[in-house]
Amino acid sequence: MSPMKTFLALAEGPDYPTLADFGKDPIWITIIKAVAIFVMLMLGVLFAVWFERKLISRMQHRYGPNRAGKFGLLQTLADGLKMGLKEDISPNTVDKVIYFLAPVVIAVPAFLAFSIVPFGPMVSMFGVETPLQLTDLPVAVLLVLALASIGVYGIVLAGWASRSPYAMLGGLRSAAQVVSYEIAMALSFVAVFLVAGTLSTSGIVEAQSRTGTLTLFGLDIPTPSWFVIQLIPSFLIYVICMLGETNRVPFDLPEGEGELVGGFHTEYSSSLKFALFMLAEYVNVFTVSALAITLFFGGWHAPWPISLWDGANTGWWPLLWFLLKMVLVFSFFVWVRASLPRVRYDQLMAFGWKVLIPLNLGWILLFATFRAVRLDEANRTLILTMLGFVVLACFLIYLRFDIVAQRRKRAQETEVAQEYEELRSSPEAGGFPVPPLDLPHYHGVQRKEVPSGTH
Repeated sequence: MSPMKTFLALAEGPDYPTLADFGKDPIWITIIKAVAIFVMLMLGVLFAVWFERKLISRMQHRYGPNRAGKFGLLQTLADGLKMGLKEDISPNTVDKVIYFLAPVVIAVPAFLAFSIVPFGPMVSMFGVETPLQLTDLPVAVLLVLALASIGVYGIVLAGWASRSPYAMLGGLRSAAQVVSYEIAMALSFVAVFLVAGTLSTSGIVEAQSRTGTLTLFGLDIPTPSWFVIQLIPSFLIYVICMLGETNRVPFDLPEGEGELVGGFHTEYSSSLKFALFMLAEYVNVFTVSALAITLFFGGWHAPWPISLWDGANTGWWPLLWFLLKMVLVFSFFVWVRASLPRVRYDQLMAFGWKVLIPLNLGWILLFATFRAVRLDEANRTLILTMLGFVVLACFLIYLRFDIVAQRRKRAQETEVAQEYEELRSSPEAGGFPVPPLDLPHYHGVQRKEVPSGTH
C-alpha cells in the first residue's frame, strides 16, 4: 500500500470488507490465514487452561500452577504432553469405530466455526489486499449454529459407543440440553438481524459502526453503535445460552462429575482422545465468545475512549482489540465457574423451555413492533392495536395456565397432607419396617419372658 493510500485510509476510517471481497484471495493467502487461526486456537487453549486455573486459584486464595516454567506457564504444555504419551486403554465392549470417531466429530466443527469470525478490516498481507477474516457467507451466523448442532453428535456418539450407563446418560443429557438452549440462542440473534439487516458477520460488524436516532414520543434519542446497549435482553439471553451450549458451569450436566463420574467421556482414559474432548470444549468457548463480541460488542472496533483515535480501527490494530475482548469474555466464563453451583437437570430444562424461549419470543415481538412503527408508511394504529391484542391473549393464556398450576399444586399439597396424617396414625402404612411401639400387644402376640443370664 502506497503512503498516500495509507494516509487516506487513516483519514477515512477502516476499509470494511464486503461479501464480494471474499473468495478472491490467492490459495497461499487462504492457507496462511487458516494456519494462523489454527495456531491461534491451539495456543489460546494452552493459555486459557493456565489462565483459568490461575484465576480460580487466586479467587480461592491459592497460588495455582507455579512450578513448570515462569509463573507456571508451561504447566498446560506438560499436561498436554502427558495426555498424548499416556497409554490409550479402551474397554472391550465399546463400538471401536464410533468410539474413535466421536472425539473427532466434536473437535472438527469447533475449529470450522471460527472460519467466519471477523478479526479486522481489509489489510495488506504480503502485498495482497485481503480481509482479516478467513471467509464469510450471507448466512454466516447460521453456519455457526449448524456446526454447533453437528458438534453435539460427538457427545451423543461418545456416550452411546462407550456402552456405559453413565456415559449414555451424559450423552442423552447433552442432546436434550443442546436442543433446548440452541432454540433460545437462535431466537436471541433475531433482533440483531433486524437491526443489522444482514446475517453476514462482516456486515454485522460494519452495522455497529453506524450511529442513528430513535424517535420516541417526539424525542430524537441517539442510538449507540454497539448492539449490546440497544439489544440488552437479547444479549442477556445469549449469555445464558452460551453457557448451556458449551456445557460449562452451571450447565455442565453432560459431565456431571458428582453423579455421572464424568458423563459422556467416562470411558475415555486420560489419553489423546480425552485431550480432543478438552480441546473442543475450550475452542467452543472461544467460538461463542467471538460470536458475542461480533454480534453485541462491536466486533473488532476499538472501545471508547480508544476509538477517539482516528487510526484505532485501521490496519492491524483491530486484531488487538478483538483479542482483548476475548480475554474479558473468557474471564466471565471463569468467574461463573468459580461462583455458581451446578443446577438440577429438571431446573435446567424448565428454565430453557418455560423462561428463556417465551421471554425471547415476547422481546422479538415487542422490538419488531417498535421498528415497524418507525416506518414512514406504516399504519401505526393498526400495528399497536394488533400488539395490544397479542399481549392480552398472552396474558390470558398465562393466567389460564397459572390457575391450572395453582390447582395442581393445591391438590398435591392436599394429597401430601393426607399421606402424612395416614402415616401418623399407622406408621407401617408407608411400607417401611417401623418397629412396633407396643411389643407385648402388637397384633395380639404376647411377649415371652426371657430368663436373666441368657442370650
